[in-house]
Amino acid sequence: MKQYIVCISLFAAGCQHQETPVKTTANPVIRPTVEQGGESILYPANAPQLTYYQSEIIGRKAISTTYQAPAHVVASVVSSPGASRPLVLFDNPDLTADYSQLQQHLANIRQIQGVNIKQKETELARAQDLAQHGAATGRDVLEAKTELAMAQTDLANERSLLAEHETQLQIAGFNPGSLQQARPGQSWLVCDVPESQVNKMRVGSQCTIQFTAYPDETITGQIESFGDVVDNVTRTIKLRIRLNNSQGRYRPGMFATVSFGLSEGETLTIPQSSLVTVQGKEYVFLTDGNRFSRRPVLIGPQIGERIVVYNGLRPGDRVVTKGTIQLKGLSFGY
Repeated sequence: MKQYIVCISLFAAGCQHQETPVKTTANPVIRPTVEQGGESILYPANAPQLTYYQSEIIGRKAISTTYQAPAHVVASVVSSPGASRPLVLFDNPDLTADYSQLQQHLANIRQIQGVNIKQKETELARAQDLAQHGAATGRDVLEAKTELAMAQTDLANERSLLAEHETQLQIAGFNPGSLQQARPGQSWLVCDVPESQVNKMRVGSQCTIQFTAYPDETITGQIESFGDVVDNVTRTIKLRIRLNNSQGRYRPGMFATVSFGLSEGETLTIPQSSLVTVQGKEYVFLTDGNRFSRRPVLIGPQIGERIVVYNGLRPGDRVVTKGTIQLKGLSFGY
């Protein structure tokens, strides 16, 4: 009997010393409040997620960049023994024909205007004087007027043909007047520049040129002029650059890369990481602590790791630079 009592006592004692399980409570997930259709995101002030986001205060700064464009030599001026004018060599046979025709029409215009018309005017004046003194008939005067009118018509036709060839040269980026005054040892390059960049370039500004044929050399050229038309498809304008070619190394058709130093002026910029794009529109997020606001922006070119902002932000705005993808998901429901 005593053995049974001892066993029951030990069992009861064992039951009294069993450990009670410890109850654990998970940390509550702190979720932000999305307001105004996603335009505003509000976190509680003590939300641990706030430590993840980073931001910076933006301001206007002078920005400069380098723009590069492919180019090629389109013409060179060389001496022509026995010729009254230097010879212009083009890389395009059509331009060579246009320039030759232009010179021929200019010569015709000088002949008609300086000789033919003056002669016909003199003959008309003589016929009218003779008619007044009875030495010529009205028919003689009429014939003199007709010959003068024909010479004037020839002049108008020559000017019209001249304009056609001038137009072709202008489309190719040339100034016909400059070609007429060119001297041996000059060459021109032409490159296509987006119309958005033209306002940052100036006639007379220098640029650096690196030819494919001479990759270890860099030379300096000068912007001489801009084309008169904008390409309807590419939205580019032809820019003509003049360079010294006294040694004849740069031949028509040679390829090169031209670099332009551009100043963007005092502009607002944001880091590339601040920008999000949704359905073709760009946005950034501003913050003032635990509230984030979505802001649409109009952006410009990217310069290095930063993007120019034309509209939508002001100096002093605090822009989110880290965590924009998370904010994008909260704002647009992704």
